Amino acid sequence: MKRVKLGQTGIDVSALCLGTMTWGTQNTEGEGHAQADYALDHGVTFWDTAEMYPTNPVRAETVGNTERIIGAWLASRGGRDRVQIATKIAGPGRPDLRGGVPMSGPTLRQAVEDSLHRLKTDYIDLFQLHWPNRGHYHFRQIWHYAPTKVRRAEVEAHVTDMLETAKALQDEGKVRAFGLSNETVWGMSLWREVARRHDLPMMATVQNEYSLLCRQFDSDWSEMANAEDIPLLAFSPLAAGLLSGKYAGDVTPEGTRRAATPDLGGRTTPQVFPAVAAYMGIAAGAGLDPCQMAIAFCLSRPFPCIPIIGATTMAQLATNISAADVTLSPEVLEDIAAAHRLFPQPF
Repeated sequence: MKRVKLGQTGIDVSALCLGTMTWGTQNTEGEGHAQADYALDHGVTFWDTAEMYPTNPVRAETVGNTERIIGAWLASRGGRDRVQIATKIAGPGRPDLRGGVPMSGPTLRQAVEDSLHRLKTDYIDLFQLHWPNRGHYHFRQIWHYAPTKVRRAEVEAHVTDMLETAKALQDEGKVRAFGLSNETVWGMSLWREVARRHDLPMMATVQNEYSLLCRQFDSDWSEMANAEDIPLLAFSPLAAGLLSGKYAGDVTPEGTRRAATPDLGGRTTPQVFPAVAAYMGIAAGAGLDPCQMAIAFCLSRPFPCIPIIGATTMAQLATNISAADVTLSPEVLEDIAAAHRLFPQPF
């Protein structure tokens, strides 16, 4: 497995990141540990989780369980330095996490301490803010996005408060680097501007959704990621399984994510299935596995991109990890570009 630099953090990670959000719902603890073992054996050392996981759906009684499963793996296997762990603090609006209050310096410290306890470790490699306190256009909110007028001074005060706590956590050795998630270019710019002004930790990465079916990152974000060396941790590179083809024809196989979340988080629109069919056709014509093509596409982007792969079966995990060895031909990339013009934003 190829190793890459995690932006300007000084941390080396695998070119693929293992997503763990199914551990504790669709996957048992034993299955999660088996995935962890397989990933590590195949060079995938970068793992992503969050305090609110598992998902599909998120439940108050299961919040934190994915971190606990990873913690149990670390306790039984040892060798903390073999893996790089990323986790996240939830933004506002989740009553099952600190009553749903907005993020602040004190809640950041509490979330880090709680994650360290569940993960059974004394440090976190990358700690991310799952979504911002202010509004944003992610999770299909782009269709009614109308940014409210914000008072810059108030946002800067919040950012400074968070970054001062972040610095203290870094100085204590509890967090190596910080990143954002579900964020905008303006948001990242402000975080980095305040950090430079006050010599505070720089937000080094961003975890936004990105796939053949969701390409909002391709414009302003792409420019910023290149200019500032901010890697995209691309979540849902298979568009919640749509790009595997298993839902083609608008079907819902038993035991799949769609069985628990019928609209796949707003992704199952009428126009998405023709788009999926187009990409399935490209993969078939090139003799490619559609999942591997989708992941390899993310790896081919002209900005730093680390796809977060997830799986509910070992066969899926093996297929997805093998995508790291797939290089898309110029012809396939041309066909993908043509399909994107036809289906630019299908959900």
